[in-house]
Amino acid sequence: MSVLVTLLGYLGLGAAAGTMAGLFGVGGGLIIVPVLVFAFGLQNVPSEITMHLAVGTSLATIVVTGASSALGHFRKGSIHRPWFLALLPGLMLGAIGGVFIAGNLSGTVLGTLFGIFVLLLAAKMVFGLSPRPGAMVPGKFAMLVAGGVVGAISALFGIGGGAMTVPWLSRCGATMTQAVGTSAACGLPIAAVGAITFIIMGWGNPLLPAWATGFVMWPAFFAIVLTSVPFARVGVRLAHVLSARVLRLCFALLLTVVGLRFVLA
Repeated sequence: MSVLVTLLGYLGLGAAAGTMAGLFGVGGGLIIVPVLVFAFGLQNVPSEITMHLAVGTSLATIVVTGASSALGHFRKGSIHRPWFLALLPGLMLGAIGGVFIAGNLSGTVLGTLFGIFVLLLAAKMVFGLSPRPGAMVPGKFAMLVAGGVVGAISALFGIGGGAMTVPWLSRCGATMTQAVGTSAACGLPIAAVGAITFIIMGWGNPLLPAWATGFVMWPAFFAIVLTSVPFARVGVRLAHVLSARVLRLCFALLLTVVGLRFVLA
């Protein structure tokens, strides 16, 4: 593939990821990771590191897109600071742990786990499986453990963690606005720590392609960031036009196809 075609493909991926994020209300990592795996395959990146490179690059893009989202929620006062600070140590430790787990898994196993995770999310969306809002007051240890689980799974699969953080905060008594805003803030340290750790884990790997630093591919990073943010606004506009149920089922179908592709590969 030529450099121009590759860059255009990355720009298109960013546009698609941004649109989907705005349309379905999820982080772009669920879209970015599988498409990057496909794109890296076309570029003949060794299969042993394709999944790791895709996850690391996805986390790096979330640092930028997540910062934009978190800043917006901060300005609107929708971040519950005490809960964010209580989750923060676990998020960071979990993110480091998640990357080390990924680094000790083969690309095939990591891809299979990603597929299973995506299929579980699809089932959750179809059947509406989510904890009921509550008013429990979690202690510091519970928040530490919750942050660790969210951070580890998010870093392992290259996502922002909103699918797990929002339900947990809802159980803690947060309003939906607080849950979404605080979740956006939580995604930033997960992505930053995860991306840095992926760079360290992949540093000097002889299989890395040109323009990669550790397990982060910079051309993909810059192109995705350039287009994902503006196209997220397009997705938001579309979300206000289409039926919420139709949106949920369409995204669940997309996740099912992606999940099966990884599980059956």
